[in-house]
Amino acid sequence: MMTAEWSAAGELRVARAALLGGGQRGRPLRVALADLYDGWLAGVLATAAGPGPGVALVAVGGLGRREPAPHSDLDLVLLHGGRPDVTAVADAVWYPVWDAGVGLDHSVRTVAEALAVARDDLRAALGLLDLRHLAGDRSLSAQLREGTYATWRQAAPRRLPELRAATLARWHTAGELAFLLEPDLKEARGGLRDVHALHALAAAQLLDQPGPAVAAARDVLLDTRGELHRRSGRALDRLVQQEQASIAAALGRHDEDDLLSAVADAGRTIAYAADTAWRQVDGELAARRRTRTLTRVLPGRRAPNPQRRPLADGVVEQGGEVVLARDADPRADPVLVLRAAGAAARADLPLAPHALDRLATESAPVPAPWPADARDAFVDLLGTGHRAVPVLEALDRAGLLVRLIPEWARVRSHPQRNPVHRFTVDRHLTEAAAEAAALTRTVARPDLLLLGAFLHDIGKGFPGDHTDAGVAVVRELGPRLGLGDGDAATIVAMVRHHLLLPDTATRRDLSDPVTVRTVVEAVDGSRDLLDLLHGLAIADGLATGPAAWTDWKADLVAELVDRARDAASGQPPQPPPVLAAAHRELAAAGRDEVAVRVDGDSVTVAAPDRPGVLSRAAGVLALHQLDVRAASAVTVGPTAVDVFTVSPRFGTGPDPVLLRADLARALAGTLPLADRLAAKEAAYGRGPQQPPRVLWFDGAATGATVLELRAADAAGLLHRVTAALEQAGLDVRGARVSTLGGSAVDAFYVVGADGAPVTDPDVRRAVTAAVLASAGTSG
Repeated sequence: MMTAEWSAAGELRVARAALLGGGQRGRPLRVALADLYDGWLAGVLATAAGPGPGVALVAVGGLGRREPAPHSDLDLVLLHGGRPDVTAVADAVWYPVWDAGVGLDHSVRTVAEALAVARDDLRAALGLLDLRHLAGDRSLSAQLREGTYATWRQAAPRRLPELRAATLARWHTAGELAFLLEPDLKEARGGLRDVHALHALAAAQLLDQPGPAVAAARDVLLDTRGELHRRSGRALDRLVQQEQASIAAALGRHDEDDLLSAVADAGRTIAYAADTAWRQVDGELAARRRTRTLTRVLPGRRAPNPQRRPLADGVVEQGGEVVLARDADPRADPVLVLRAAGAAARADLPLAPHALDRLATESAPVPAPWPADARDAFVDLLGTGHRAVPVLEALDRAGLLVRLIPEWARVRSHPQRNPVHRFTVDRHLTEAAAEAAALTRTVARPDLLLLGAFLHDIGKGFPGDHTDAGVAVVRELGPRLGLGDGDAATIVAMVRHHLLLPDTATRRDLSDPVTVRTVVEAVDGSRDLLDLLHGLAIADGLATGPAAWTDWKADLVAELVDRARDAASGQPPQPPPVLAAAHRELAAAGRDEVAVRVDGDSVTVAAPDRPGVLSRAAGVLALHQLDVRAASAVTVGPTAVDVFTVSPRFGTGPDPVLLRADLARALAGTLPLADRLAAKEAAYGRGPQQPPRVLWFDGAATGATVLELRAADAAGLLHRVTAALEQAGLDVRGARVSTLGGSAVDAFYVVGADGAPVTDPDVRRAVTAAVLASAGTSG
């Protein structure tokens, strides 16, 4: 027997290796694997059990669905009718599987035992819904299948809430597939588990089997998962970034972004179908409960039909969904789709699938340019805030959003590789519009704020700089939406300058009149445009994620807007802050030794003036897990006074006593600062990064030149760069540090040894080389 088992195992091992090493991908590979396993297992069972009834081998899980992944376990059940030698038969089946190097999840059951386990174990019940006969006595397989489905349908009112709770818990743990850079293709919301749940709901006869859109989305995920298994050589379900480019190439995708976009779109299709299905199931179960109650109270009476409540012209509510009125005609009313969407959002109700189907198949196109009622209806929809997000998602899944705005196709499910972004580009835009809805009372033109938020990143789906591309898109789109020349120009300006305020506030000295003048000139002195850009900056930041919009950034942007608003009104600029009395006292204390003062998020260091004070102070702050947001350096007599705005990396504020001790050692040269910082950076583990860049800005500061470094963030980056600038003979008067998603943009206000701006090309080249070298090393 052992010889036969080893022979069978060897046959499977060789055949499987040939399939996985061959040229088949996607569905053809799954079919070939299923055929291989089916035939091989049938042969093994025939050898183990011999002819005759009383035993059957069935597959559940992936093999039961005929969609095995290359390195997934085989889920097998050996059914028997009380056969005495079943243990020996089972061993003769399982051991060749193990010997072939294939994972195995197995059980031996009678039909009654299998049904009993399924009644108590939700996972077992769901697995049996995928049951497929492989070999042996078909009557046993048929009995189990019939019993499984009958039990599942009968127990649906009890089991489906349990399935719903398990689904919600899984979503909470695994996140949403569409918006993750490394999604779990199986467990995440919109993943393969949700497809299995949809089939389970259909098996309960509460709704139809999933349609072709879900089937196509499932195949995208299965194709991707299969290649992920094949290339990684293991049962991996998380689409890790290092495998994405090779998987994209193997599946004929343009690049890894194309792959991630397809996966995200598939996940959104499945998630939307799951939401719709669970809503329908909840309604059906509630209706059944009402019918049973009515039957008990009033035998023979039927439950009344749901009432219809008017919501808008041609739009009504029925049964907790938004449907079209009986006399509504999408062919003759092209604005109906926007009115229905707005009504759904205002009522916080979903658009019924049937209504979406009618709108998708029957709606006439909105005339170009859009009439005023169409534009007003769209703005009204956006103005409902976060209630608009699921409605816009429904329009998108039905293909209606692209029909309204064809440029939307370029950003649909488009990934954003920066981990700070929570969403794909299109979802980010809808979320930004939702955030903007809460700010409409802060601007003179709330309609333009909503439209600008919805369109500000539309250029990310096009080649080149996304701002330039976005300007080109909205320049054509504005008139098509029916905007007048002035309003269209404002939307163009909002897209062009949507990063103006946050970038300026975090990278420039707000007390410098040049900074404020730059903003005022960009908005052409318009306070209305300034307010719109302020609202857009807030909405954009909130929609991006908590790391992109902090209290620190919000305060800086608000201060910049206040200063620019005053300047646009002709008021004199606010004077630059003078050195506080406490800082002057600290400067006196720092003439002979290091002095440190901590006030909230401000750390002031005073020490005898000499080269290296700023860079070594920055390094010590980094050692103490403090991220520097801004820095300024002044000299008070013989004392250097450096003021840092910091934020604790792990929530613990700075200890002035420990800071002072380490600063004293660093300035004395007894603290191995570079080595300690290098070890800290190594512990964080920096992966492959884009090369750093240095940019010089003339005229961006009063009496100084701004040098901007764009590089991967690291604990000792500010220390190394300021040291390189000091060694190059430059005086660093201030720094603004902006970090987002592992990337840093550090702006340094520098002057030469003569105290003048740095303009000499040779000096700039030498400084650039030194800064790049410091940013590209870790010591």
